[in-house]
Amino acid sequence: MEETDLVPLSRSYASERLLLRSLKPSDIDETFLTWFQDEELMRFYTNSRQTHTRESLLHNINQGIEAGTSYVFAIIDQASGTCIGTIKLGPINHDHKISDLVVLIGDRRFHGRGLAVEAIRLGNKLAFGEFGIRKLFGGMFETNQSSFKAYTRAGWVEEGRLKGHYLVDNQPVDRILVACFNPAFFPDLA
Repeated sequence: MEETDLVPLSRSYASERLLLRSLKPSDIDETFLTWFQDEELMRFYTNSRQTHTRESLLHNINQGIEAGTSYVFAIIDQASGTCIGTIKLGPINHDHKISDLVVLIGDRRFHGRGLAVEAIRLGNKLAFGEFGIRKLFGGMFETNQSSFKAYTRAGWVEEGRLKGHYLVDNQPVDRILVACFNPAFFPDLA
């Protein structure tokens, strides 16, 4: 497979410490794959029971691109040039111009630095600017307070809760629903 961008972007998305760029097949190396085998990292991901290989990840990513409903981007540490995580935009509902946005800082050496907040902000800009998304939405386990705080610090708001939505160790856990609104479509919320 050619080692080019899986999704070309019309512009770059960068913050002080991070660069958001198209994921390249060469980014999906052994280190990258270990993120999806790390039980601690995956405990809050609802599809974390899946086993991923390089080929299965590339297949899933390419399926989303071909369908025009899902895209994965690399989060790059600007200082080292290292891919430290991913942002998944999708599934995109083109009729309503809405999408989920999932951020994973997979490289544990970069945890606890506020980089998830920067990455989410870049993801917001990319979704609104590149894809014309009106509203981003998502949800997380109530017990995943670090994720909730990262999203709300990045401009998202809590929209609601689904009581007892998840079962964790056979105990019900709420799902917190969060959203971020594109100011071009929601000027009163900006």
